[in-house]
Amino acid sequence: MKRLLSASFSLLVVFALAAPNSFGTDPKKDPDQIGNRDVGKGVNFYSLEKEIALGKALAQDVERQARIISDPVIAEYVNRVGQNLVRNSDAKVPFTIKVIDSEEVNAFALPGGFFFVNSGLILKADNEAELAGVMAHEIAHVAARHGTRQATRGEIANLATIPLIFMGGWTGYGIQQAASILVPVGFLKFSRGFESEADMLGLEYMYKAGYDPTAFVDFFEKIETLEKRKPGTMAKVFSTHPMTDDRIKAAQKNIQQLLEAKPEYVLTTSEFNDVKSRLLAMHNKRKIEDPRDANKPQLRRAPGSTTGPVDADENGKTPKSDEDERPTLKRRPQS
Repeated sequence: MKRLLSASFSLLVVFALAAPNSFGTDPKKDPDQIGNRDVGKGVNFYSLEKEIALGKALAQDVERQARIISDPVIAEYVNRVGQNLVRNSDAKVPFTIKVIDSEEVNAFALPGGFFFVNSGLILKADNEAELAGVMAHEIAHVAARHGTRQATRGEIANLATIPLIFMGGWTGYGIQQAASILVPVGFLKFSRGFESEADMLGLEYMYKAGYDPTAFVDFFEKIETLEKRKPGTMAKVFSTHPMTDDRIKAAQKNIQQLLEAKPEYVLTTSEFNDVKSRLLAMHNKRKIEDPRDANKPQLRRAPGSTTGPVDADENGKTPKSDEDERPTLKRRPQS
């Protein structure tokens, strides 16, 4: 009997040495493993091919009903920021990234890598790192295949036929519920576990891409403050799973424990300010042309302000200097 127990114990030790990840560090908590790990493991009735086909069909519905921004400067910039994050993620599908002309603060990634960013999100972000943080979180949902894994769990009925019904004024997307039209977040209403995982993975992705991960927390703390001051600031997709104190504390803990401090991070770029100025000019022009918005104030930078984009000319362009071309770097405070 003792020999049998000894042999069993020896086999257990050998197995543990052969598979350290089974008993050691969770690869999802090791940024050095990004790209070499499978974060989307789990019961899933959808193959990657079916997931891409599903996302493509839903994306086509979105594009038929939303107003996609065609400005090449804006579209190329947002796509470049997103693709850089995708390259520094665990995603196993190609991403298609487009910008929706909507003042609502929102971004969502459909299964299969079809990603939409609202212009309102860009306008609300103070710097490129904040924008990258939200985008990285959404990319994490796709990388971990949260949409189809949750559909497989039966938490979303008939995912493929969820109607995408848009509110008037292109202010949001939503599933029709009773007499009201809300945000079409069906399969985007993730469980707390999936949201926490996307928080952690998103922080790792933006960190690997060179951004300050604390910008993710900063942005959501800002949005939460604005929402308390003026209800309705957040898109329904954010209010469904708000950045609670627990999630903020967990994010701060992950930054401290999982992400080794770098000498400096990218905080923003002149391109971010250029794009933000173009969007402001675009929104202001529409307000002038639309009588319903004639009495609304135009968005402008206050004289003497040192934050935010500079005023744009009539073509939405801003003057640059050689210094403006350089990304703004932020040093991490020593703890």
